[in-house]
Amino acid sequence: MKIQRLMAVAKKESLHILRDWRSLYLSLAIPVILIMLFGYALTLDLRNVSMVIWDQSHSIESRKLQSMFEGSPYFYISGTHDSYQGLQLAIERGTAIVAIIIPSDFAKKIRAGKTTQIQIIGDGSDANTSRLAMGYASTIGLIYSSQVTAKRMQLLGATRMAQPVEMVNRAWYNQDLRSQNVIIPGIIAIVMVVIAAMLTSVTIAREWETGTMEQLISTPLKGPELIFGKVLPYFAIGMTDVALAVMMGKWLFHVPIVGNAALLFVLAAVFLTGSLFWGMFLSIVLKSQVLANQIAIVSGYLPTLILSGFVFAIENMPLPIQCITYLVPARYFIAILRGIYLKGIGLEILWLDAVLLCLYAGIMILLANKKFKFKLE
Repeated sequence: MKIQRLMAVAKKESLHILRDWRSLYLSLAIPVILIMLFGYALTLDLRNVSMVIWDQSHSIESRKLQSMFEGSPYFYISGTHDSYQGLQLAIERGTAIVAIIIPSDFAKKIRAGKTTQIQIIGDGSDANTSRLAMGYASTIGLIYSSQVTAKRMQLLGATRMAQPVEMVNRAWYNQDLRSQNVIIPGIIAIVMVVIAAMLTSVTIAREWETGTMEQLISTPLKGPELIFGKVLPYFAIGMTDVALAVMMGKWLFHVPIVGNAALLFVLAAVFLTGSLFWGMFLSIVLKSQVLANQIAIVSGYLPTLILSGFVFAIENMPLPIQCITYLVPARYFIAILRGIYLKGIGLEILWLDAVLLCLYAGIMILLANKKFKFKLE
């Protein structure tokens, strides 16, 4: 492999990219769009869930309970009703996700020191939000119950009863449990897969479709020189997109890199190399720009989104699906991103994921070169 010929191919491909300004614009605009879309729209935090209440008690005690829901950042009361039909209609129309029913004897039982029940109804059609909302509503109910108990004991002159076990919660590495801190690192993997699929999957196929491949074959150019020369400009664009994603994550979503940023970029370069050569391999095999681009996006984007642990926890998947996730390179890269971003750990812990990424990149390079050498002969 001669560097001069390789750089000549890289220069040729760079000129083509500059002339095709639409593709260049998309390669830089798509990361921005994806980061904005995922960063703002995809959130797992519970905020401002609409709630309706049927207060059958109309007492000071029931109004105090309502005020606790109103003062919570997790709920807002969108309306009150005086029948199950009204609650049902609100949930059916989507104006409420949770409904609270306070019984008529609520205040009477509280004053008598008896146990009373409050019914919580959730919209099961939105299972995740409803589950979280009902859990938060139950927690607010427990807080209200503890306040009532403490007040009753104070009136009776009793001292505060010591709890035999007190659970103290603390989250490491993401103390506020912000979903953006988890989502933003994963978006980098999504961006890299989409960009790599979009760019390199059409390179070789374009040469076949335009009839210029025969001219390249007739030159002293070697297969690896052509492949690596074509990948170099797209590698530079991909690393630019990584830097853009990191900066947007820090400035827009306030997600700093706790660990070694240089290590992150090095391993991102390894993952990008594997993704680029996967797109190159499809372009070589299929010889169709449209088909190669579509398959590259589907085979890269969907597994990264669904099977990498980016959104859905791998531990909650069925065992056969968990086994399949080991074949998804983004699984290891997202683990690396979150480890460096949030935990600040290095290769002493992430070495296995890094080795598997290098193995993935090496296999993709070998596949692309082997297949293309066969086509040149």
